Amino acid sequence: MVATPIGNLADISERALTTLREAELILCEDTRVTAKLLQAYNISTPTRVLHDHNEEERLPFFLEKLHAGAKIALVSDAGTPLVSDPGYRLARAAMAQNIHVTGIPGANAAALALTLSGLPPLPFLFLGFPPPRSQARLTAFGTLRAAEQAGLHATLIWYEAPHRLVETLADLAVIFGPERPAAVGRELTKRFEEMVRGSLAEVGRHFDATAPRGEITLLLGPPAEDDDGAADLDKHLVEALQTHSVKDAAALVAGFVKLPKRTIYARALELSKKD
Repeated sequence: MVATPIGNLADISERALTTLREAELILCEDTRVTAKLLQAYNISTPTRVLHDHNEEERLPFFLEKLHAGAKIALVSDAGTPLVSDPGYRLARAAMAQNIHVTGIPGANAAALALTLSGLPPLPFLFLGFPPPRSQARLTAFGTLRAAEQAGLHATLIWYEAPHRLVETLADLAVIFGPERPAAVGRELTKRFEEMVRGSLAEVGRHFDATAPRGEITLLLGPPAEDDDGAADLDKHLVEALQTHSVKDAAALVAGFVKLPKRTIYARALELSKKD
């Protein structure tokens, strides 16, 4: 498994280049994307497509070649393979059949964004992509907020599509409160690299005014040590009531605020009657 650059083609190791040259076959998400890297370094190794939609189907063929002694390199379009990228099923199947699997370390957007975010680096939790729809996102974020109330204290990291970033930031603000520290890394290692740091409200306003483009890594700082969620009840309810009924808003907030559900519903009803 060979890590490849996440934007800047110079961010690849000599060992990675040697491995790609010596491999009999390179498996990649998109041959057109990988071709740019291979052409830049005059690598002529044949490529084959391996992605989420064909990985299960092609496992027997690639495992047979590995058993026959073939050296196969696995890359993603960018970054470290298997981290929100295909390849897990092949790697797991190879390990189960005692085929030697190793990796060439390199670029990873989540790790780089964490070091540039200004947020606590340990512990951190990488969560892949948030759900694409708002209601599912709110549910997932509510589960994480409840986990915080149970003791989780970590910087949270997601990848996100640029066209969903503003909505995702808004949903995070509903669940975690607009003042929670956050950061967004955009186009990391590329010409227009940007790191936006601040509260969820501040980061949201930035991307409201400037539409995000490119590859996005989103980070949320951990809660304050004395955060029990109750102090932000009104703030959470006001945010939730903008897009939900009184009943749904109360149920959503009850998922992570340690107060009786009856109390939360009564306060939501009261707030809904205000201008």
